[in-house]
Amino acid sequence: MTLLNHHAEGSASAPPLLLGPSLGTSYALWDAVAPELSISHRVVRWDLPGHGGSAAGLIEAGATVADLAALVLALADSLGIERFAYAGVSLGGAVGLHLAVHRPERLSSLAVICSSAHFNGSRPWEERAALVRREGLAGLAENADARWFAGDFTVPRLVRDHRDADPEAYAACCDALAAFDLRDRLAEIAVPTLLVAGREDPATPPAHLREIADAVPRATLVELPGASHLAPAQCPEAVLTALRAHLGPGAPRGMAVRREVLGDAHVDRAQARQTPFTARFQDFISRYAWGEIWTDPTLSRRERSMITLTALVAHGHYDELAMHVRAARRGGLTPEEIGAVLLQTAVYCGVPAANSAFATAQRVLAEEEDTV
Repeated sequence: MTLLNHHAEGSASAPPLLLGPSLGTSYALWDAVAPELSISHRVVRWDLPGHGGSAAGLIEAGATVADLAALVLALADSLGIERFAYAGVSLGGAVGLHLAVHRPERLSSLAVICSSAHFNGSRPWEERAALVRREGLAGLAENADARWFAGDFTVPRLVRDHRDADPEAYAACCDALAAFDLRDRLAEIAVPTLLVAGREDPATPPAHLREIADAVPRATLVELPGASHLAPAQCPEAVLTALRAHLGPGAPRGMAVRREVLGDAHVDRAQARQTPFTARFQDFISRYAWGEIWTDPTLSRRERSMITLTALVAHGHYDELAMHVRAARRGGLTPEEIGAVLLQTAVYCGVPAANSAFATAQRVLAEEEDTV
């Protein structure tokens, strides 16, 4: 079976998250958001039929949102993903609503972004489908910025994707929007649901998202000032903040403490070296070591630095010791206090371990003097 074109990032063992696009765009819509989400999730973003790299033949005239949802489930099945979190924009959001109503066992959570439970009736979409079948997409693409973004903001890649989409597949997606109306089923949605509205969105104004939020039990609604229809492209940080809160506790607090203790330069280097293979470990460090242990007020940071230095000497982790000698100095420990800690390790960890520790610390402290 031919599958939807897709791009996966993040650890294969992380909780899966599928991201759906809007009509006329590709998975590039998520370029500013997906890499950040992949720190904690296995992110799979997909292209609509005839958009981006997906085959136009995956959809035909008279298609429905149910047909698109079936393609998404086939993609998930091919990747061995049984249950997943889902977030989608516009038509991609409609796919998520359909799944939440008709296949709730497949979803762990749902985020509907700049979308609706209906798209203002069938006539506008029937007319657009007829126009595209007759004249192609060039004319619509010329006006994409006005429909998609607020102010003079634009993303040329997305406008190009709109222009390059297959007209027949695009028109079939319009057919799906024309037939879509789930307003009478919204109360059945039981998965945790987030609604994100762009206050400047002319296509699916905030009232459409409020309508869903009012009907779905325990749903959360976020309205983004300055955002139009493609909020993940125009306001990625705001969308990230909403999604992280919805998907589970992230590590922003831990990352802030990590930077305070170790310094921006060290953390930036660690982040630059991060790969999909190490992403979950980096998230683990930020979330638990820095977000829970180092933020516990029971001990001061000075005390934690002393404990950490001792533990690193005990296990012979001298590269880490060098990093934490620098961190101890940032935290206010004097060279004399650091020396006193290492002297005590000679008693409880052994003279050879302390000897190596003093050599490491002396090198770090000498480097510090050289930079003064």
